[in-house]
Amino acid sequence: MKSINCKGELIDLRTPKIMGILNLTPDSFYDGGKYTSEKEILLQTEKMIDEGATFIDIGGYSSRPGAKHISEKDEITRIVPVVESLIKHFPNILISIDTFRSEVAKQSIDSGACMINDISAGNLDSKMFDTIANLQVPYIMMHMKGTPQNMQNNIDYDNLINDIIYFFSKKINKLREFGVNDIILDVGFGFSKTLDQNYELLQNLNLFKNLELPILVGISRKSMLYKLLDITPKEALNSTSVANTIALLQGSNILRVHDVKEAMETINIVKKVI
Repeated sequence: MKSINCKGELIDLRTPKIMGILNLTPDSFYDGGKYTSEKEILLQTEKMIDEGATFIDIGGYSSRPGAKHISEKDEITRIVPVVESLIKHFPNILISIDTFRSEVAKQSIDSGACMINDISAGNLDSKMFDTIANLQVPYIMMHMKGTPQNMQNNIDYDNLINDIIYFFSKKINKLREFGVNDIILDVGFGFSKTLDQNYELLQNLNLFKNLELPILVGISRKSMLYKLLDITPKEALNSTSVANTIALLQGSNILRVHDVKEAMETINIVKKVI
């Protein structure tokens, strides 16, 4: 299955698409606190759409290692007004919501978003799968063990690739029982993984195609890039493009990025050679 239904529009993922990141958190690892006013948010969103983003992914809860926990109410207060504003200014926009909370998901979809991006694959909210089934929206589920606060203490695997494939297989079966149609997989680069494990995942990403679902890759400016190269997140654009190229060659369908223009260039070049 390589297409998803967003608000009645079928999005063909056989040609890779871009998801632009819009962080509303003050403490994200790269662009925290950068977009706080409505004007800044609208300008950045317009820029990403103009540069070729199909989806805009809005996050109100920082999931970087050790990030501060915030309440559900605070997360809703950050996200919902922005969704409403973007829908008003860009009526055709396709908004994804980066949340692991079912109530945040419900209120965001009710406000005009069309997709949920859950870093916990339902593990941090037992009502999430039922909520997604009722909303009938595409669902991105990511592999992570534990919570953002303790995930880097959970890095032991019997076999990294097999364990994550088994994790997804169980989740897919459960989602199908709930009646969820559109499922997208995210192997979770940087979540409950060591630097070497992240590269093992990138090297073997094509094996996840056996699950016959679209694959999203979120690798943009992450520590697996800047720590390896001994640079900062701000200096990690070139390495992001390299990693995204590898991900595309391994069969990924969506790139979740901070830098849309460069990701679009990467897709266009890779399309020319495969």
